[in-house]
Amino acid sequence: MASPQSTKTGLNLPAGMNQTSLRLETFSSSFRGISSLSSPSKSTCSDRFIPCRSSSRLHAFDLQDKEPTTPVKEGGNEAYSRLLKSELFGSDFASPCLSPAGGQGSASSPMSPCTNMLRFKTDRSNSSPSSPFSPSILGNDNGLSSDSSPPPKPPRKVPKTPHKVLDAPSLQDDFYLNVVDWSSQNVLAVGLGTCVYLWTASNSKVTKLCDLGPNDSVCSVQWTREGSYISIGTSHGQVQVWDGTQCKRVRTMGGHQTRTGVLAWNSRILSSGSRDRNILQHDIRVQSDYVSKLVGHKSEVCGLKWSHDDRELASGGNDNQLLVWNNHSQQPILKLTEHTAAVKAITWSPHQSSLLASGGGTADRCIRFWNTTNGHQLNSIDTGSQVCNLAWSKNVNEIVSTHGYSQNQIMLWKYPSMSKVATLTGHSMRVLYLATSPDGQTIVTGAGDETLRFWNVFPSVKMQTPVKDTGLWSLGRTQIR
Repeated sequence: MASPQSTKTGLNLPAGMNQTSLRLETFSSSFRGISSLSSPSKSTCSDRFIPCRSSSRLHAFDLQDKEPTTPVKEGGNEAYSRLLKSELFGSDFASPCLSPAGGQGSASSPMSPCTNMLRFKTDRSNSSPSSPFSPSILGNDNGLSSDSSPPPKPPRKVPKTPHKVLDAPSLQDDFYLNVVDWSSQNVLAVGLGTCVYLWTASNSKVTKLCDLGPNDSVCSVQWTREGSYISIGTSHGQVQVWDGTQCKRVRTMGGHQTRTGVLAWNSRILSSGSRDRNILQHDIRVQSDYVSKLVGHKSEVCGLKWSHDDRELASGGNDNQLLVWNNHSQQPILKLTEHTAAVKAITWSPHQSSLLASGGGTADRCIRFWNTTNGHQLNSIDTGSQVCNLAWSKNVNEIVSTHGYSQNQIMLWKYPSMSKVATLTGHSMRVLYLATSPDGQTIVTGAGDETLRFWNVFPSVKMQTPVKDTGLWSLGRTQIR
């Protein structure tokens, strides 16, 4: 028969155990289970993540403000601290944290909607101030500048005045002539009326090379690439070849019906362009006056340049055409007709093959760039005035252009951006003639104002430093004859 105790509780208890002791042990074990679950020092496995604020790195997020260790004066350090934070880190850092009631509460209160919430900050104690990766005082807490690109290079300074000026009496104001050229041996040739003069740049010595007589005149001059011989085109259509060192005529070749206004040498062939619209190819190694004739222009040929690899010849004419020829055909391989005025200014890039630049006259005013491999126009720049000459620097990827109506200026361009490097003025008439020194640093320009002006515009090949301004030298003027 069950005891009264077991009947009351519904449990069969062994002898010596009563209900009271059982109740105490059960309560005690339940308390221990609750205590172990709520202890922050022990980890349990669960399917839920319950964050524990006591183990969070609130200092890393700048959510815990340190209590001041020393009392401060009212309106003193606190106002200064807010002003300093505002200047360094923005207005958000300067705003005090607000309590839920809307007033200023304790900054350490976890319920304060502080503006520092979600603003991560690296632990400043882990990086020394001398470290290059330490947080910036200007608020770039990643330690790196927001603008990692180097500062832009200042534009290269180009002297605005010529370092030398030569008087050149009887220098013709004729757009279709080409009477100035600078040899690889540093000798400048200039056609003045019926004569050709040689000016040696190293000692400023002037030599009279020839006089064509009263019934003829010089229309073009061109040195060979070696700089020993010079060719002269005359108003009678002749092409003469002279030895520049001995001042002796070597050869006279005919073939043109009227004046020969432009000449161009490659390694072994001399090309001449004339008002008779033809281009003749001369080889001084054979007896005949010319070895081939190129027919394609409908008006006077005024521009002629061989590519640096001798593979292509570019010609410009008063018919607004730019033609490209090769050594294997007597017909042009390209006919470029985008110019709307005479094409005299032509230059090939020494830095990129098959890259050609050309300039148009008064009605066009544009410098155009061409890929002669496929005939595509790469770019076009309206210069605002007549383009008389172009020269591509061999030292840097820049182009110099000379201009006529209406500003008579000299312009320096950076390729391919075609941003202006410098604009030079000084000539009172259109700048029809242009040549480059053998070192590639100096250009000489000529105009109908009967002056030749020397400008230092390009840096040297080895040291691309700003060229030295020697503009004071221009105060002294000498004559070329």
